Amino acid sequence: MPSEKKNIKSIGVLTSGGDAPGMNAAVRAIVRTGLARGYRMVGIQRGYNGLINGECYDMGWRSVSNIINRGGTVLYTARCLEFKTQAGQAKGLAMCKEKGIDALIVIGGDGSFMGARALANQGIPCIGIPGTIDNDIACSEYTIGYDTAMNTAIEAIDKLRDTTQSHDRCSVVEVMGHHAGYIALNVGIATGAMAVILPELPFDFERDILQRMRRAQSAGKRHYIIIASEGIVPAQELANQIQAATGIDSRATVLGHIQRGGSPTLRDRVNASLMGYRAVELLDEGTYNRVVAIKDGNIVDYDVNEALAMHKTIDLHDLEAFNTISI
Repeated sequence: MPSEKKNIKSIGVLTSGGDAPGMNAAVRAIVRTGLARGYRMVGIQRGYNGLINGECYDMGWRSVSNIINRGGTVLYTARCLEFKTQAGQAKGLAMCKEKGIDALIVIGGDGSFMGARALANQGIPCIGIPGTIDNDIACSEYTIGYDTAMNTAIEAIDKLRDTTQSHDRCSVVEVMGHHAGYIALNVGIATGAMAVILPELPFDFERDILQRMRRAQSAGKRHYIIIASEGIVPAQELANQIQAATGIDSRATVLGHIQRGGSPTLRDRVNASLMGYRAVELLDEGTYNRVVAIKDGNIVDYDVNEALAMHKTIDLHDLEAFNTISI
């Protein structure tokens, strides 16, 4: 936080990294809150890549009409390796000055916040908003897009269950999550899966799959759903292993980027809107270089350095509950 309030007349907003349902709701809230408080609002397309290349335009009240229900991001997004370099950051700073952008609101993940911190260290006040379906931003218990992604996965798995049950099969479903198992665990609980494979825990085929299948079989179960977080073992490879070890017809389904799309849920729309509002409010108060977050259901904010230094992991109590009730 600076020692005194800067003279901010123009606020830029960009979405960075992977897209997430609810980003548009956040953009809408940011633009309209900024306009209501007398700021010029500038949309920056394609994340930091667009900032470097000057892909900017003024945004008005109507430029964010009818986007709250849309997935993806109207500002588009991209990953920008160049912005990780000092030369790339210097280009971004120069473009902020050229376009008259006095402050910046960044919607994205940790990598996006690191980019914002680099600009903040060079005098551009920045606010970060956590937007990622993976829910892997340590400072916030909830990230924009997470709820929609889980609901998309649940809908797909409920449909898979019908055919899995009809044929007494085993379905291995790979969900997204990068290096975090939040989607896998919660989707596993919500769909009544037999097993979940999470990146936070070492995977043992005998213990985590075969023993659980035998336990389920002894209780009369004849069809099985296994939720695997991406990047641990390929879904098809795991399905092949299960079929070879048990003789049970096993199929793999990779949900992939379908989880990123679709109309955001009420929870994502509301949280994104409130976070967007708070981001502008912080700049208006003269409170800079923060990350907006959710803690205990409330909107809070942290210094960007504190936010990036935080760590979180899955709730082991939730995992224990899953292991008890899934059979």
